[in-house]
Amino acid sequence: MKLTISTFVDQDYLSVKEGFNESLFVKLSPPFPPVKLLRFDGSATGDLVALELNFIFFKQKWVSEITEDKLTSEEFYFIDKGVELPFFLNKWTHKHRILKSETGSEIRDEIEYQGPFFLLTWLLYPAMLLQFAYRKPIYKKIFKKAS
Repeated sequence: MKLTISTFVDQDYLSVKEGFNESLFVKLSPPFPPVKLLRFDGSATGDLVALELNFIFFKQKWVSEITEDKLTSEEFYFIDKGVELPFFLNKWTHKHRILKSETGSEIRDEIEYQGPFFLLTWLLYPAMLLQFAYRKPIYKKIFKKAS
C-alpha cells in the first residue's frame, strides 16, 4: 500500500534539511502508541533509527536503516527501510523528500508498507494516514518563516 502526504513550509529546503534531526524526530512521534527513541544516528546512508512502541500491555521494537540519501539543487531526500518491524508490518519503506519551491519548500512523506496479510494492510491505512497527517502542523510550526 502506498501513501503520500505533502506539507508546504516557509523555510528553504536546505534549512529544512538541517532541521531533520533527533529533536524533530521526537516531536513528530504521535501520542499513541508512545514511542521511546532507542537510537538515532541521523539521515545519511547506513544510519539506523530504533524505536520502542508501547502498546500498554506489550512493547514492539522498530528498527529502520537509511538505505539512500541525496542532495541536489532542487531537493534533499533520504529513504528508510524497516529491518526489524512490529508484528503488524511485513514491509516498510519511507522516502522523506524536501523539495525546493518558490515560497519555501515542500515536505513530502512517501510511504510504502505491507501488513502480514492483505486485509490488515488495508485496515492499517486510516491509522497510517492519521499518524502522518499528525506531522503537518508540527512541520508548519517548526519550519515557519523566521521573524
